[in-house]
Amino acid sequence: MKIIVIGAGAWGTALAVSASARHAVTLWARDPAQAQAMDRQRENARYLPGISLPVALQVYTGDAQALMQLSQAQDLVIVATPMAALRHTLAMLADCKAPVAWLCKGFESTSAGDGLLGHEIAAAVAPAVAGGVLSGPSFAQEVARGLPCALVAASEQARVRDTLVDAFHGPTVRVYGNEDIVGVEVGGAVKNVLAIATGLCDGLGLGLNARAALITRGLAEMTRLGTALGAQAQTFMGLGGLGDLVLTATGDLSRNRRVGLMLAQGRSLQEAIQSLGHVAEGVYSARTVVARAKHAGVEMPIAQSVVELLEGRLTPAAAVAGLMGREPSHEIATGS
Repeated sequence: MKIIVIGAGAWGTALAVSASARHAVTLWARDPAQAQAMDRQRENARYLPGISLPVALQVYTGDAQALMQLSQAQDLVIVATPMAALRHTLAMLADCKAPVAWLCKGFESTSAGDGLLGHEIAAAVAPAVAGGVLSGPSFAQEVARGLPCALVAASEQARVRDTLVDAFHGPTVRVYGNEDIVGVEVGGAVKNVLAIATGLCDGLGLGLNARAALITRGLAEMTRLGTALGAQAQTFMGLGGLGDLVLTATGDLSRNRRVGLMLAQGRSLQEAIQSLGHVAEGVYSARTVVARAKHAGVEMPIAQSVVELLEGRLTPAAAVAGLMGREPSHEIATGS
């Protein structure tokens, strides 16, 4: 199989490294200097230091025209850009005949004030493309090192799901198909915001009991939003929901969790972002998650507190106090 991965960040590079053991893989870097350095050093020193790029993995760069021509010759196109670049990239791929899957997790901010998921963006700018999302609990460093991982390939089209399974399912990476792209995308978007809240909780030293409560109630928020948007509730008990949430909220490699930890330590949001050196999608998607929830009539108090924290309207202690001080209600209910 011929695969192109568009975007040479940590996760795109990790998937390219993993797939290149069995397929002909091209990794496309937007920055010519980065591409040249990666090809020369056989390492993505900026985003995935210490991981050697296999000899078989080809690294390319070039203009949009060259990218479109190369994509037409592939069996699978993977978009590994941040959410903010997904619309532009999918628009370039509007005539692509091969299945296209994206890795980014979040809601795109829109002028209407709500947010769009990846499949909604694809429907707007590339309606003829057979599209889907590859998601699930996965840290790039571990996948690149060949450690075990389970992912979910979500698409309404069997062709896309089957191609993703054929491309990435192997001895260490297990890929499971799911038709519920709405649920998988909502899970991937909301878990980043909840991971910031969990990092905040841990950074304030509130204990494991509080962490468990926060993750559980966060899962309830995620499920409420997803089902309101047409997702299946059971999706959120799988890899794209609970699995991804637990990893991102508790794993030390989670950038979103680290943002919460640093805010709890008294560091500013700008300091936290600069120290990461990578995109923490939860910082940018928190507002759009809450905006989409309001548009759908869904209450998300944890996500709302994260937004107010990020915007400087709540201190870390006040954010947690507000959540813990909410009025009691039934556990299985529309409120939280």
